[in-house]
Amino acid sequence: MIGGIVFDFNGTLSDDEPILCEIFVQLFAEHGKPLSAQEYFDELAGLSDPEIVRTWLGRDHPDVDAVIAERVERYRAAVAGGSSVHEHVREAVRYAARRVPLAICSGAARAEIEPVVEAAGLAPLLRGIVSSDDVVEGKPHPEGYTKAVRELLDGVDPADVLVFEDTEAGIASARAAGIGRVLAVSGTLEPRRLRQADELIDRIDVELMRRTLG
Repeated sequence: MIGGIVFDFNGTLSDDEPILCEIFVQLFAEHGKPLSAQEYFDELAGLSDPEIVRTWLGRDHPDVDAVIAERVERYRAAVAGGSSVHEHVREAVRYAARRVPLAICSGAARAEIEPVVEAAGLAPLLRGIVSSDDVVEGKPHPEGYTKAVRELLDGVDPADVLVFEDTEAGIASARAAGIGRVLAVSGTLEPRRLRQADELIDRIDVELMRRTLG
């Protein structure tokens, strides 16, 4: 029995990991620490923005917030119109929202998530968003999912919550928070890296929601 759903954002609700990769590649090159696409997906995809910056530019980087702000600005320019949220995903979210409470838990900043979900028409369907602005520890730490379930899903038992993720860091975060079921969307990482999920899926659509929620 699924009592609530929490979605990751980047690469899950929003088909944007290649966009994020390109932005980080350009941004880190400008900061004198070149990053390849392979390195992004191997080492950084799924981590929170602060953790990505600290991992690549150094734990002692003097202005993590400024780097993140620039990354968010470039991302918003690319996808703020909602184009990265496909229609089959929107239909699935609408279907699920009529049955259980929904939330987002993401390592991205609220300033980039909100314009996209609003433009895609999903904002009214969500109980809320837990972003990188709302936690001290990002994924794979469980803080985000614990907060999302406790504060946004009306006290649903974590064991009755379904999470959609696309990275191993996100899956680990959900597992550590006691989430009962985790589905991993293929595409961002190689399937072998998502093996801790309960199921690997090709996409989020109404048929999947019918099978999952009834």
